Amino acid sequence: MIYYKTNEEVELIRKSNQLVSATIAELATRLKPGVTTNQLDQIAESFIRDHGAVPAFKGFRGFPYTCCMSVNAAVVHGFATDEELKDGDIVSIDTGTVLNGFVGDSAYTFAIGEISTEIQKLLTVTKESLYKGIEKTIVGNRIGDISWAIQDYTEKKHGYGVVRELTGHGVGKSLHEEPEVPNYGKRGNGLKLREGLVIAIEPMINLGKKDIFCADDEWTILTADGKPSAHFEHSICVRKDKADILSTFEQIEINEKANINLFSDF
Repeated sequence: MIYYKTNEEVELIRKSNQLVSATIAELATRLKPGVTTNQLDQIAESFIRDHGAVPAFKGFRGFPYTCCMSVNAAVVHGFATDEELKDGDIVSIDTGTVLNGFVGDSAYTFAIGEISTEIQKLLTVTKESLYKGIEKTIVGNRIGDISWAIQDYTEKKHGYGVVRELTGHGVGKSLHEEPEVPNYGKRGNGLKLREGLVIAIEPMINLGKKDIFCADDEWTILTADGKPSAHFEHSICVRKDKADILSTFEQIEINEKANINLFSDF
């Protein structure tokens, strides 16, 4: 069943998403070679709780961490570990909050130190594809229009692998609501978009082939060919003329740039 939100509910979802964005922005200041994803996860949990919310992911279907920390060939749902991040890694940080009864959900993929031009392009194209999908998130379009825009840009124009088994989803009082929002599909297909629908759009794009498998921890999703994968996510409300993006990358990108400049001086 699809649950359309009132304007008041959208504003509550926005507040939760703004906290998610602030949490990821805080972690962006800590990213450098030598830090562990377990350290980052603990910082995220404290930050969320200190701001009057609870982590949406921790305990969800048994997931044991505040953030999904997916490094290199991990697509999504990666566990935080005590292994140190190293120069040349990429890490997707995906987290959520529950604030005033509503969920926020967003993700961003970061470079650690210097990465190759090839992998930087993957990150750039994946982030751009997110906004290609968001452009289609208006009243009267269909889910397939979002899906097609992402697939066309990443797979057809750039030759990347678009993960099929994992999708975006509705967001509201629950972390995963209907409808599913695939990152591949046909224009004109699927649910017709109506005012007040809140969805998470999250391209999961592989440098190599689209194929994936689940690790022994029964959570972490890995690329079958071992090549890196990128992941960016916004929560969005459908509106008539222009999608309303409820999360934000603004401070994340500011902190990311400052961090790159800081460590490039050494």
